[in-house]
Amino acid sequence: MSIVLTDVTLREYGQNVPEGFLHLFNAQRRLELTRLLLETGFRRLEVLSCVSPAVAPAMNKQDVSNIANSLGSPDGVTFVTLVPNEAGYRNFLSLGLGPDGWNHCMGLFFSAVEAHNLANLGKTIDESMQSYDRILMDAARKGIRVAGYVSAAFGFQMRQKSQITEPSITELNNYINFFFERGSEVVTISDLQGVADAQKTAGVIEGVLEGRKGADMDRIGYHPHHIIPEKAVANSLAALKLGIGRFDSSLGGSGGCVTGAPGNQPTELLMEELEKMGINTGIDLKKIKALVRKVTEGLYMKIPTPGGKVAIPA
Repeated sequence: MSIVLTDVTLREYGQNVPEGFLHLFNAQRRLELTRLLLETGFRRLEVLSCVSPAVAPAMNKQDVSNIANSLGSPDGVTFVTLVPNEAGYRNFLSLGLGPDGWNHCMGLFFSAVEAHNLANLGKTIDESMQSYDRILMDAARKGIRVAGYVSAAFGFQMRQKSQITEPSITELNNYINFFFERGSEVVTISDLQGVADAQKTAGVIEGVLEGRKGADMDRIGYHPHHIIPEKAVANSLAALKLGIGRFDSSLGGSGGCVTGAPGNQPTELLMEELEKMGINTGIDLKKIKALVRKVTEGLYMKIPTPGGKVAIPA
């Protein structure tokens, strides 16, 4: 079975770095870490996003431009740049990230739960889909590669409320179809808050795959968050058993979301489990562990961000 791991460290962690710490999380540091990730064997990375600098100061246009221009287009490597809306899409184009420039894959995302979409994007799901419909039509004409993301696919819990709002399997498949029908290469479903355990994760993914009659299995990815890293990895292994082979992870489990999501699953923990199963990811685990130490000491221990502080692995 082919396994594709996408590193989201620099993009997700970067969106949470406060402005007063950008001298540490500067463009040169991010370039260095990107190149080190490529040396470990990663071939698919989320490094940048075209979100408003008011939300993510590290994603200011000058830094994004400098990083994209310095990285160029390495052979066999896919850089995914997140685009939240039409203003972000205009920035994506003006920065030369399309196929006539650095040929990044454009990542579009909306939530499967209305309350989260309103909190995260300030729009209803229908409004986001209408906006993305226009973006995707133009992207198709320009030959831009696209990856779709469906957030809160396993449910969303409002702050100070015990009830978890969950989308139906039919709704999830409709959202997945929205992206595939408009040219997305892959669609990743996210457990934004880590609300599902391994059994629930398996149930939702099994329902999605059954509803699709096995179609597109190799193009559906899984992106877990969890306050307990080991549980995020357990959820990924449950997805793996059902045939999912695309996973997002970050060094030390850093990252999260401004709407209250805990960190990602740690790359090093996921890889340890995959290696125990005899699965070759093409990524060097020893180099990954060394890189986690470097990032922990150089960033996580110096910059306070949600989900940003992790233990240095043995």
